[in-house]
Amino acid sequence: MPDSDSPRATRLLPDTLHQVAKPGTAVVRLETTHERQGVLDGAWWPRSRDIAAELPALITALTEYLGPVTRIGLDATAWEELPTRLIVDDRVVHIDSFPVGDDTVLVTRGEADHFSLLVVPPHAAPEAARAAMAEAVRADNITQAAQILIDTGTGRVEPGT
Repeated sequence: MPDSDSPRATRLLPDTLHQVAKPGTAVVRLETTHERQGVLDGAWWPRSRDIAAELPALITALTEYLGPVTRIGLDATAWEELPTRLIVDDRVVHIDSFPVGDDTVLVTRGEADHFSLLVVPPHAAPEAARAAMAEAVRADNITQAAQILIDTGTGRVEPGT
């Protein structure tokens, strides 16, 4: 019988900050250390606010390195029509929505292992998006998501502006 207290082997993501993102792929960076001490664990740069189109690629990318994703928490005001669940790679992923406006997505692996990702707005310029993502994955980062977006010029575009 396997020891349930043994640590789970987690693969670290390759550090590819300067790799060019190709259209149609999930753009995500995670802190590439075993210690998770920063405010954020990573960053995600979706191409649109259509969660049904964007989320499957993120979940597939994260599952490869973290294991099965069971739940995603999102800011309800930042996305178009949020479903309560999606089926990705034959697995049900529950979607929680909150009206928090905090520019993050919360990823749950297993029962209680959480990862907090900065969400870079789809309209962000590539250089600003890369700067925001690099800041989010710094191991010693203590800056909140909204401030990172302000500091890097990638903040939300308000309707009508």
